[in-house]
Amino acid sequence: MSTPAQETRSHRRAFAILFGVSVVSAMGNSGMWSVLPAIGREIGIPDVLVAAIFSLSAVLWAISSPFWARQSDLHGRKPLILLGLAGFFVSMTLCAIVVSAGLHHLATPMVIFGLFLTARALFGLFGSASNPATQAYMAERTSREERTQSMATLAGAFGLGTVVGPLLAPLFVLPVVGLAGPMFAFAILAGVMLVVVQRGLPETFTPGQAEAPPRRGFGLSLKGEGAALWRDPRLKPFLIYGFLVASCQTAQSQTLGFLIIDKLQLPPMQAQGYITLAMAAGAVAGLLAQWGLIRMFAMRPRDLMRWGVAAAAVGNVIVAFAPDYAAVAIGFAIANLGYGFARPGFTAGASLSVGARDQAGAAGAIAAINGLNVVFGPLFVMLYRWVGWGPFILNAVVLLGLLIYALRQSALRKVSDSDPQEEATLASLERSDEGS
Repeated sequence: MSTPAQETRSHRRAFAILFGVSVVSAMGNSGMWSVLPAIGREIGIPDVLVAAIFSLSAVLWAISSPFWARQSDLHGRKPLILLGLAGFFVSMTLCAIVVSAGLHHLATPMVIFGLFLTARALFGLFGSASNPATQAYMAERTSREERTQSMATLAGAFGLGTVVGPLLAPLFVLPVVGLAGPMFAFAILAGVMLVVVQRGLPETFTPGQAEAPPRRGFGLSLKGEGAALWRDPRLKPFLIYGFLVASCQTAQSQTLGFLIIDKLQLPPMQAQGYITLAMAAGAVAGLLAQWGLIRMFAMRPRDLMRWGVAAAAVGNVIVAFAPDYAAVAIGFAIANLGYGFARPGFTAGASLSVGARDQAGAAGAIAAINGLNVVFGPLFVMLYRWVGWGPFILNAVVLLGLLIYALRQSALRKVSDSDPQEEATLASLERSDEGS
């Protein structure tokens, strides 16, 4: 029989471990994306196909997450967290090996692309297992009063990893491994966390103790209650808004590296440091919005959705007509400040718009659009290859349209009459999933 002091220590240890898992996962994703443009240019993979590497993984993430969520209810949280970390480790290791082969010209660029796409897809398929299990683990071990703060801190871990990943990536671009170095490094970190979770994460879950959810196929529900929720007039406006905002952010992020390489007219390896700084500036701006400004000014979801798309539109226009690298970095940071408002705004608004019974379904729908929007990334990169300023002006037009939508659509205007501070706290819980 454990004492209260022992239980407290156990909970703190578990939270610290899950915090580390979240940081490492976010570091791997953001760090990998920061070096992808340079990798593609060095190997000779077309820019559009470089963007497509994340697309298949994102689709698999979106359709497999509900399946893994159910498995965690049936088999326990810790096994699914371990499975997700193992998927991350194997995928990142294979990606590093494939990139190394490409950099040493051991195969043609198209063969390397196919292998890279497959290796990354493993993360979308199996890496997605840890996300729902981690959230469920935390929910089961915190009181209702503690849960909001715990989830906010866990979301902050993803934000921290998003900043640290691109900053660390260049440090591992070493003479022997080159641009594959960051992937080897992140794979090692995933392996370390796998051992830490296996040995240190307490598991008191008895398989079958949770109320088993309805049996579903492998993927998103396309009929019945699931489809009804997607068509629910309370939720649909937020999903439309959120999908378009996430698509704009993905488009800008996936074209940034290519834009910087072309604007500086430097070899990809030499341009990598500039890409890293710009991505880090954007990540810090997003965290400033999510961690600081939202709570400081007690901003409600409807305010976040309006100010967010307005700022993001301004940032995209600056990037589109930027005369130099500094203007690109500033515009990207302003845009990410806007996304840092808009995405938590629609996430919190969607949660507040439905009752307790539909919270899980709403969260699943939001996770799906956060992943599926990445599919359109290659189209924006293709547009960039045709017209350099095209993706950013298109983004600005879409974002200004969303500003009008947020001002005129009744559900987005009303959202909720909750306490402003409660709404602001809920808004700060937004976190990114695969590819977004």
